Amino acid sequence: MSHASDTGRQDGGGWIGRSVPRVEDDRLLRGNGRYVDDIALPGAVEAAFLRSPHAHARIESIDVKAALEAPGVVAVWTGGDVADLPPLLNKEELRTPPGLAELLDPTVRMTPMPLLADDKVLYVGQPVAVVLAESRYLAEDALELLDVRYTPLPVLVDPEDALSPGAPLLHEELPDNTAVAVATRVGEPDAAFASAHTVVAERFEAHRYVASPIETRAVSAQVDPYSGGLTVWAGTQTPHRLRDAIAHTLALPADTVHVIAADVGGGFGQKGILYVEELLVPHAARRLGRPVRWREDRNENLTASSHAREQIHHIELAADAQGHLIGVRDRIMVNFGAYNMTGLVVPYNSLCHLLGPYRVPHVAVEVTGVLTNTTFATPYRGAGRPETVFAMERAMDRLAAELGIAPEELRARNLVGPDEMPYETGLVDRSGSPQSYDSGDFPELLRRAVAKADVEGVRARQRAGGGDGRRIGIGFAMYIEATGLGPFETARIDVAPTGRVRLSIGAPSQGQGHRTSMAQIAADAIGVPLDVIDVTGGDTEATPFGVGTIASRALVNAGNATHRAGLLVREKIIDAAARRLGVPADRLGLRDGVVAATEPGGPSMDLAELAGRAPLPGTPEPSDGRHGTELSETVHFRPPGFAVASGAHAAVVEVDEHTGVVEILHYVVVHDAGVIVNPMIAEGQVTGGVAQGIGGALYEEMVYGPDGQPRTGTYMDYLVPTSSEIPDLDMDELFTASPMNDLGVKGLGEGGAIAPQAVLANAVEDALRPFGVVVRRGPLSPSRVRDLIRTPAAGG
Repeated sequence: MSHASDTGRQDGGGWIGRSVPRVEDDRLLRGNGRYVDDIALPGAVEAAFLRSPHAHARIESIDVKAALEAPGVVAVWTGGDVADLPPLLNKEELRTPPGLAELLDPTVRMTPMPLLADDKVLYVGQPVAVVLAESRYLAEDALELLDVRYTPLPVLVDPEDALSPGAPLLHEELPDNTAVAVATRVGEPDAAFASAHTVVAERFEAHRYVASPIETRAVSAQVDPYSGGLTVWAGTQTPHRLRDAIAHTLALPADTVHVIAADVGGGFGQKGILYVEELLVPHAARRLGRPVRWREDRNENLTASSHAREQIHHIELAADAQGHLIGVRDRIMVNFGAYNMTGLVVPYNSLCHLLGPYRVPHVAVEVTGVLTNTTFATPYRGAGRPETVFAMERAMDRLAAELGIAPEELRARNLVGPDEMPYETGLVDRSGSPQSYDSGDFPELLRRAVAKADVEGVRARQRAGGGDGRRIGIGFAMYIEATGLGPFETARIDVAPTGRVRLSIGAPSQGQGHRTSMAQIAADAIGVPLDVIDVTGGDTEATPFGVGTIASRALVNAGNATHRAGLLVREKIIDAAARRLGVPADRLGLRDGVVAATEPGGPSMDLAELAGRAPLPGTPEPSDGRHGTELSETVHFRPPGFAVASGAHAAVVEVDEHTGVVEILHYVVVHDAGVIVNPMIAEGQVTGGVAQGIGGALYEEMVYGPDGQPRTGTYMDYLVPTSSEIPDLDMDELFTASPMNDLGVKGLGEGGAIAPQAVLANAVEDALRPFGVVVRRGPLSPSRVRDLIRTPAAGG
């Protein structure tokens, strides 16, 4: 991999900016990870779920007698057995911020999900019953003995069909199959389109695919026989929200529920929401008085864990004769699946990221979330941004073709400049505040991407022709990402008597390297070596208040909470040392864990000595009233607004017109995520995001038949790329510090996944321009590419 910066350090010193190897990797690579499935609970029973084979059906009866009599079965529950428990609602995700509600008055309809379907099923994979047995094998055997009688009902898979007049209702209590709806306008879009020199109108589709983390979902629970408290281990991105949901469901005080997100093998948003299994397993542990374990298999993960990405865009761009954008209109339809699990999160992310880095004075966007008989959809790495960037960047290329302007030049003419920052788009952001880009240099991102991609060299190769049927194409795509979603995150720092420092944060890790990057921030703030810091994340007892690791928010929120807590602890350390050493605090410094007088030859004391020396009995430690005697501090960081990250991708591809195979020859990433704490980790995050984006662009698709049956429910059918399909990345970066937080950081965990679908579609269309091809959807599999060449007017 090519990379423009060796160290990525922006401040010239300290731990922040160093490519420190991840401290967590040694343990994980040696097989010493502690995932949910690794946690042994003696005497545990195991759960297995019976899932609906129908996409839409009435449940007429369930006979459990034979299953109850099967060997090793402890209990069998159906919907009636848990009817006293409240249905599942992802309340925090469904909440509409007051500002957004007041300004735009969006429609958000609640669709509570029963913990086990008791009347009818709405998608293939919905849990209908649960068997609890002495082993998973015995539980699975008993599932086959359950006799469920269904009456099939009409099935809706296409969201446009679901909104047609007279369409059958998924939820009879709703007037139609609309889950959410919101619309907004800026300026006078209709007048802008009426006066435009050129208008392009297109229908683009973002296809459905899934997160597919290497570790599938899992949850275990047990009750402490002494305290009666409930401990839950879960592969979750939001342990505090899970704790609160369990407490609500089981009518328990929240402080009696302890949720631990141990090692989590990837989340990508799929593990950021609540699921019925996560509530039923703790309920079973309390009801049976025994530990209970459950983990899903790969087929369950592909068909019954949340899906993502499926959108339809009817987008129009209006421009003057020089290619300056004067208006954008878009009607967006989002397939929500059978339940509204996360409300406006994905639809509104798509709406307020549509304009990207471009200056557009007149805008009209409306978004509708539609209920269908498919697995429910929720955020997946990028959360509405890859879909809307696909539509906007594809439309930009169609406009460039219409005007006869090079795609990169059209983009350059429309970019917001660094001298315009902070830039207000006229839209309202996800929090309900006026949308503002806090910082960035979009033209420089594009300039670097164009230079690295060697546009002239690619065009020369195109002019030379592809006599062997291998055609070269180049594409560009740009994006912005509002990162650092609130409302807050927590960090607590404690100095132990040994001098070691414990940092506890509310945000768990699913592979992001928190134990390294957060320790770097703490080490700089306190003034101690990196190797004395221990980091714990995602434990609701260590940090009773927290939100989680979603929405590119952990570094901004938990990182700044850590920084502030570290500075306060540093102040306490120096204050305590001043009393011990008899030196005024303003004449002491703390470096590498040693407090020392600033004048030569003055006294000093290391942190272990200071923390380990307790006051004599009967003589409380003196205090100046500002600091207690404990060397600890807790901070809740609340961001004042979004830190906007941005990027430009370029791709050069070779398309074999005979086989339809797309090969990536060169992939360029230029990104801006503000101050980089650990360049090695940042590069890994961007690379992983690009890999998942390439998967969606070229390989992955969750396909449903018209009967609502998933046709890609195993890895035999659902194609995930391996390292062989992911090219080396040619990477560069800008460092425009965000003014929205003390550290100047921006989130980057999702950024790499946002542009690949758009940039590769643009590159493939460029390669196939002699055939008149228009790419309107993905994935660009060999068969789809061949179809495009044969019938280019169909556009996929």
